[in-house]
Amino acid sequence: MASAQGNSRNLHSLPGYYGWHGAIMASLPALGVLLIWLIAQPLLIEQQLAGFFPADEFQNDTQRILLMADVRRVAEGLDVAVAAGALSSNEAIDIRTGGDASIREILAGVGVALGANVTPQVLEASQAYRQLAATGALLRNILIVIISLAGLAYAMRVTKADFRARNRVEAVMLGVLMLASTIAILTTIGIVLSMLSETIRFSAMYPIWDFVFGLTWQPNFQGNSELGLLPLLWGTIYISLVAMIVAVPTGLFTAIYLAEYASPRVRSIVKPLIEIIAGIPTVVFGLFALVTVGPLLRDWIAEPTGLGTSGSSVMTAGLVIGVLNIPFISSLADDIINAVPQSLRDGSYGLGATQSETVRQVILPAALPGIVGAILLAASRAIGETMIVTMGAGAAAKLDLNPFEAMTTITVKIVSQLTGDTEFNSPETLVAFALGMSLFVITLCLNIFALWIVRKYREQYE
Repeated sequence: MASAQGNSRNLHSLPGYYGWHGAIMASLPALGVLLIWLIAQPLLIEQQLAGFFPADEFQNDTQRILLMADVRRVAEGLDVAVAAGALSSNEAIDIRTGGDASIREILAGVGVALGANVTPQVLEASQAYRQLAATGALLRNILIVIISLAGLAYAMRVTKADFRARNRVEAVMLGVLMLASTIAILTTIGIVLSMLSETIRFSAMYPIWDFVFGLTWQPNFQGNSELGLLPLLWGTIYISLVAMIVAVPTGLFTAIYLAEYASPRVRSIVKPLIEIIAGIPTVVFGLFALVTVGPLLRDWIAEPTGLGTSGSSVMTAGLVIGVLNIPFISSLADDIINAVPQSLRDGSYGLGATQSETVRQVILPAALPGIVGAILLAASRAIGETMIVTMGAGAAAKLDLNPFEAMTTITVKIVSQLTGDTEFNSPETLVAFALGMSLFVITLCLNIFALWIVRKYREQYE
């Protein structure tokens, strides 16, 4: 304002933009450097500690990684002990204080449990880790303050009446929005790369063709495992198919009724009641399948017809997952149908079409892309469901057409293979990543198929 002689009309931008530009220059570069520092510092510290653990002392990189994890755990435990007053700063620095047993007891007293691999060498490396981390934190804080002050000084120097502050601020906001829009893409890439790397490790330990086309699933951590994908894939598809047969017609018909036929009073009551289902935890649905739906199907249908004697079955899990997915389809489809322009309805009625003909031939085709998206979301949820399948369908991996037999899905076996104190060094554990990659491929195929349907039927309206 001083450079504009106190008249805001002489400014290129509103005064607030100059303030925002100063705040951005004082914070954004410093935050960027801080982020880079936080990522790089642990890597650099581990390189500095490489001298404590020569590479020739380890059979593979996994042992070295686990040992460095112990070093970090002990260093963090010492920090907790100092903060709690169990150790003084000088005692924490002195590696010889009390020896390993005393350090283990002191850290256990503050709630930090140490592993079995904690040796004097690990304790010494932990001390070095703490010292390097403290030095790095001090240098980091000094650097961040300097960068922040330098950014603020630059903003104050360039802030004049003719400075295009609005353009700068809007360019920064555009960059922030673009960064936000790429988070989902970067997350997907990260997920795929993490699963792909472990899947490649699995393929090096177990024949990939035996995994893809194997008909038997019998993991054995002692060796001689049979890790066939097809029984799990069949159970996943079978249960999801039953769920979609229940959810799609019910959810879609519910949406049509609420959007086109129900009165405002009925809609205001029925729609919230249906959406309550979406808020029920899946474990509650699992208990419902275990206690109510499974015994009901067994006593009324399976045993009288000779199709089965167990309450855990494909039909049990499929029906409950289908009920779970009804509000997803009905709520999304209802909003999409309501978004269809009223002019299409008026034009159809003006040509003499009945309400049902308008719904079938005008509204549903116009809302098809959104409806397909809702169905795809429900299908993905059905494929990824774990708790209901565990309680309602059992854990048997087999190929069978009987819907009243117990089966299982890929997600259930992913959990079972990763449950417990396991390391990623055996095909029985790494197979979980191969199963996750299989689920990703299935979901990708579903998206491609849905996109093909949308494009095919959209051509009628273009």
